[in-house]
Amino acid sequence: MRVATLLDQADLSSSVEAPELFLQTVPRTLVHRAAVSEVLVTGIQRIDADHFRVGAQWPRSHSYYGPVANRWHDPMLLAESIRQALLLISHQAYDVPIGYQFLSHTVAHDMTAEGALLTGRPAHVLLDVRCSDIKRRGRTVSAYAAQIESRRDGRVIGSGAVTMACMAPAVYSRVRGDKAQSSPQRTLPEAVTPELVGRRRTADVVICATGVERVWTLRTDQNHPVLFDHPVDHVPGMVLMEAARQAALAVLQEPEGLAVACDATFDQYVEFDSACLVTANTEPAEMAGPRTVSVRFDQGGATVATCRVKVLAI
Repeated sequence: MRVATLLDQADLSSSVEAPELFLQTVPRTLVHRAAVSEVLVTGIQRIDADHFRVGAQWPRSHSYYGPVANRWHDPMLLAESIRQALLLISHQAYDVPIGYQFLSHTVAHDMTAEGALLTGRPAHVLLDVRCSDIKRRGRTVSAYAAQIESRRDGRVIGSGAVTMACMAPAVYSRVRGDKAQSSPQRTLPEAVTPELVGRRRTADVVICATGVERVWTLRTDQNHPVLFDHPVDHVPGMVLMEAARQAALAVLQEPEGLAVACDATFDQYVEFDSACLVTANTEPAEMAGPRTVSVRFDQGGATVATCRVKVLAI
């Protein structure tokens, strides 16, 4: 399936806002969403072989990534927009077949508070994506890196960086083995109080108290309609970054803080069948600006992922 706005060569003299990129969402299958309502990406232009512009629209309200302190768009919308943009590029521009699995080793995004401000209309965000270090298995792209610059109303509001791997179903099945049929824990542990981590509903909380200061367990509810939009055999990176964000807000005691940046490394799959500990530690504070919290995920005696979250206090 081809998205109508994919151009062989984009006209670089066109408006920086590229209004044609914001007319409608792309097909949900191209960004691995089951629900059409969860598609943020709205169009793609090819500048050259490995340079793209992707449009994304952020709603003024979202069922999970809703407004922060009634003032800002949730910066996690940028993380999700980048994720969807790279899936779209992979399928649409690099011809990676539908059904392939996509894995990220490193994911980072940051944005300005000004760029996240709510206005009287949805935000149109233009992602300028440059891909590099492209590897192929036969004719199919198997891995690449991406650098992303995000603009809104012609102004740079943030950036991102991702390293991506693409696996054929047969390869993924061999790598995962029996874990490919992994199922979630049947009984969910009790979540921390939602208001402590910037949430209003218990169902939206992804960490649980352990009785040890600055240490929680990961809470993964595969019935959640946004975090688990479709069945998966391991905990997605977006869920881990959300857990890191919630742990950072809790340790800083800033439940309405704006998490303007997250830099994550995923070293191993995070499984459903054993407890995953989430440990957060604050880093030395600067004179001004956001606070940084380092978050570590441990499972089975090994560190499986790490995140550094920057939170701007309200």
